[in-house]
Amino acid sequence: MTETTAAKPLLIKMHELDNVAIVANDGGLPAGTQIDGGITLVDKVPQAHKVALVDLAEGEAIRRYNVPIGYALKAIAAGSWVHERLLRMPPARELEGLPIATVKPAAQAALEGYTFEGYRNADGSVGTRNILAITQTVQCVAGVTEFAVQRIKSELLPRYPNVDDVVALEHTYGCGVAIDAPDAIVPIRTLRNISMNPNFGGEVMVVSLGCEKLQPERLLPPGTIAITDERQADKGLDVVCLQDAAHVGFMSMIDSIMRQAEIHLARLNARRRVTVPASELVVGVQCGGSDAFSGVTANPAVGFCTDLLVRAGATVMFSEVTEVRDGIDQLTSRAATPEVAQDMIREMAWYDAYLKRGQVDRSANTTPGNKKGGLSNIVEKAMGSIVKSGSSPISGVLAPGEKLARKGLIYAATPASDFICGTLQLAAGMNLHVFTTGRGTPYGLAAVPVIKVATRDDLARRWHDLMDINAGTIATGEKTIADVGWELFQFMLDVASGRKKTWAEHWKLHNSLTLFNPAPVT
Repeated sequence: MTETTAAKPLLIKMHELDNVAIVANDGGLPAGTQIDGGITLVDKVPQAHKVALVDLAEGEAIRRYNVPIGYALKAIAAGSWVHERLLRMPPARELEGLPIATVKPAAQAALEGYTFEGYRNADGSVGTRNILAITQTVQCVAGVTEFAVQRIKSELLPRYPNVDDVVALEHTYGCGVAIDAPDAIVPIRTLRNISMNPNFGGEVMVVSLGCEKLQPERLLPPGTIAITDERQADKGLDVVCLQDAAHVGFMSMIDSIMRQAEIHLARLNARRRVTVPASELVVGVQCGGSDAFSGVTANPAVGFCTDLLVRAGATVMFSEVTEVRDGIDQLTSRAATPEVAQDMIREMAWYDAYLKRGQVDRSANTTPGNKKGGLSNIVEKAMGSIVKSGSSPISGVLAPGEKLARKGLIYAATPASDFICGTLQLAAGMNLHVFTTGRGTPYGLAAVPVIKVATRDDLARRWHDLMDINAGTIATGEKTIADVGWELFQFMLDVASGRKKTWAEHWKLHNSLTLFNPAPVT
């Protein structure tokens, strides 16, 4: 007998009223397998996919998480493989008549005494890394800036051992865009706020071409940045403009960038880590390459950790509009105030209209990999995505590109795209990122450490030097959700302190910044 057929059937049911369960066994289960309840599998059911626990009539709701994730397109016998081709997706929940701030969870005891070693900034924020970031006003300068950054890393950075890295904030914006369109504020404020991310220590340096629409003074108007160095205060914003007449030849541009970079490197190098409370963590949580285990193992563990962080006074952002849209009633009911609930509804309505202009809806979110991993549609995916937010009251809402102004659990409205979501969470001020995956992705960010959480044992085994935490042990019963949640919490403090590096940092893996630009391109 093969390992698959010999294995004891392991099925996971999320709620007692569910009429489907997912197969947890590596390799799935073959037809003919006897499962609990005296049911015999009619079909071979792949790992993470659903099996019918009862006979389902045509039109009957398929329930997972005690939520109708779809309606049967034909009769489905108990023991059958239930996949996306057998389901009709429910319509989106209307944004009227929602429960508003109705859930009032009992206050949990504050989690005190937890600290990390971070870099305290002049504005009161705290960095987990000490990085020189070079902002760009336009994509045209990206090649020049990258050339300079490579020379800075090889020639200058070794002389400043307390500086972790030098990164170019490359993007595809700045010119050829309708820069005065109403929605143009989204990419502009995103770039502005990324430049002030806590991991950059308040050292803002800009490379400009000169003729672009997004001029430096528009990107970073006077008063946006607190210039703490008296010598720099007299000069204002530190800008290297490539079209300046003083630049004769390519190397003069590079020399200018390097000369200015060294001034910032010297100031960053004088900084030292200090002990700060865990309340200074600003954590963005996200999932990508999701599978049906995401909502069973990794995301619930992140949700448990989210509650720990909120109890410790920290800030946690969850995002991805289309991946929470089908649970909007769960979110508005958890809003701390009616105003917060209305802010969430506003962001959902804006995004509904945005998708409608493109003649698509939320169903366009689900990928072939999601479906191969057992997620039939966006409704099922959303139910597993929301649990990253834990159970704490939602204390605030951010529109795309906005910067955090309060602590606690925050809903930061973003597209579900991994790269765009990460970029917007950077702009909001995150100093640590948690990313769950079931199918696997080498995603990373240069500006903040990214902790990767695997949903399955098999992924953690095969990608052992890319995944930081294995939540697959929850599915096998080796660990509880609380066990993995605490493991993640402790790992966060170590990573934030620089005592440990994530695998993405180890391999220097990072994705490009990807701006959300809903305004027209001219």
